[in-house]
Amino acid sequence: MRAHLGDQLVIESPATGANRRDGEIVGLHHEDGTPPYDVRWSDTDEVTLVFPGPDAHIRHIEHEPPGTAQEPSQPYTGEAEAVSTAAPPTGTPNPGDIGRRVAVERRRQKLSREETARRARMSPEYLKYLEEQPADPTVATLLRLADALGTTVTALHGGGIDLPPGQGHALLHPQLRDLGPEECRTLLSTHGVGRIAVSTSDGRPAVVPVNYEVVDDTIVFRTSPDSVPSAAVGREVAFEVDHVDEALSQGWSVLAVGPASVVTEPDAVRRLSQRAHTMPWAGGEREMWVSIRPTSLTGRRITPADQ
Repeated sequence: MRAHLGDQLVIESPATGANRRDGEIVGLHHEDGTPPYDVRWSDTDEVTLVFPGPDAHIRHIEHEPPGTAQEPSQPYTGEAEAVSTAAPPTGTPNPGDIGRRVAVERRRQKLSREETARRARMSPEYLKYLEEQPADPTVATLLRLADALGTTVTALHGGGIDLPPGQGHALLHPQLRDLGPEECRTLLSTHGVGRIAVSTSDGRPAVVPVNYEVVDDTIVFRTSPDSVPSAAVGREVAFEVDHVDEALSQGWSVLAVGPASVVTEPDAVRRLSQRAHTMPWAGGEREMWVSIRPTSLTGRRITPADQ
């Protein structure tokens, strides 16, 4: 018997073949996938160390190619198997959408994988598997992860991703408070997506999203000379970043105002290119770096009045 993280351990009645208990394998104790296993039982949501007996088999959930029938493994007899099975996935990570969202939210909150796993009551190895492989975790697992990350199962699934934010119900007793400069700097963080407000060459206002970085308290982004964001150069502009928790009807926004200029010094351009966390999502040739040095930094946060 060999298993991967995320597989299902099924215990059946030898006489009738009916399921008596099943659970998700959330921890391995041997690299080759042989028993024992840490199993989170579907009926109690508890994790126990299991040495499978002859009435148990593995249902491989995550590792069968599309369209391949899933055959249960042979009952475990305690003897070495003559035919080897696939080892746990290795090599270049190939995360699914849920894994990507879990990893992004964990890093956004500056949580280690170990701390997140502890909060979600799962092994760090299983969390690593979820973040790096196209997994389909159980609802119970998603609930624990959502609780550990302070988000929702819907958000981890990407539900409502194409809908504009703000369609949820307002809080019964909302509190709108101003943010200080230090909290604003923290929320700006080091990189992400923000919106820059500019006046175009024909004098018309425009607001466009850009991928940005924060370097030495200066906001920088890449664009092309003929783009709308390039109209910011040589002018005072507004740059806004926000986050909305649709499920909890709360969120924050930060507004930076200051002069924008082109970064022309070759060493500075090279350092920015090397330190960039992401390429511009819009693609294409965007090698002109624009910097905004805020002279004003303000923000607001909406929370329940009792927080």
